[in-house]
Amino acid sequence: MTDPSSRRQVLKQLAAAGAVLGGAGALTRFAFDPGGFGLSDPKGERQVRSFEVAETESPIFAIAKSSKDPAELTRKAIDALGGMKRFISNGDIVAIKPNIGWDRMPVHAANTNPKVVAEVVRLAFEAGAKQVIVTDASCNEPNRCFQRSGIWRATHALGATVILPAEHRFRELRMKGEVLDQWPVYTPLVNADKVINVPVAKHHNLSKFTAAMKNWYGLLGGRRNRLHQNIDVSIADLATFMRPTLTVMDATRVLLRNGPQGGNIDDAVDMHQVVASLDQVAVDAYGTTLIGEKVENVKYLKLGHERGLGNMHWEQVPHVEV
Repeated sequence: MTDPSSRRQVLKQLAAAGAVLGGAGALTRFAFDPGGFGLSDPKGERQVRSFEVAETESPIFAIAKSSKDPAELTRKAIDALGGMKRFISNGDIVAIKPNIGWDRMPVHAANTNPKVVAEVVRLAFEAGAKQVIVTDASCNEPNRCFQRSGIWRATHALGATVILPAEHRFRELRMKGEVLDQWPVYTPLVNADKVINVPVAKHHNLSKFTAAMKNWYGLLGGRRNRLHQNIDVSIADLATFMRPTLTVMDATRVLLRNGPQGGNIDDAVDMHQVVASLDQVAVDAYGTTLIGEKVENVKYLKLGHERGLGNMHWEQVPHVEV
């Protein structure tokens, strides 16, 4: 049975963090035109938010396997790319975007493993980040998602600024995509100096697979379920708009069916892998192999490949296995 005093302490800490973050949200309101941004020009090229670093080193894709320690796998995958200092500079504000969409525990593999997210936070601070933000726009009730996933507790303990989604943190943006035109966008993820995408690899009942590219759905407010009518193009639009500094895919435990929400422990399998990459298309293409799906059946991967966002033939990307 949970100690009531421990539960009260957690709730007090969460309330205190919410008060602080509310102040941060007020600052965000002043930083943007209340009417949104990019709305006055309905024409022109697509909007892009690029947080990429120059590709001066090789490889750009690393697979860490076998260890049962998610933190060790995360560290080894990023080290194989040259370490976090390749991506983060002193004084950077770093936004980390896990999947915290569902009111599920880590064993269900619907959200990113909290130990993977925590290690990314730790490495970002060690590389010199001034502030590390951990956030997502959850599908289920955010307080429950952030706590039950284990991500709030694991990252807050390391000094991360954990931000729960709230209406005032979204601003209208004309993204100019094929499906995504004008849409509310989550400002904590587009205001940072660097952005690290930390998805979980899993089955999805509509797109067949979800990890890096689909994880950007957590960038959007509004009625996201409307996008499901043309889900592959909307995923490609999001990945066209959002170009992360680094992608770290959690495949320590993988949901093989009944995704994205899951709920049955038997639907997930331990795989003990973490993949770090500068190519969000390639990392998703590799991820499809983990659930037994064919790359060519995942339509948004072909769209991303055709748009030049990355390489759906992940074997052709310079990579290393650790």
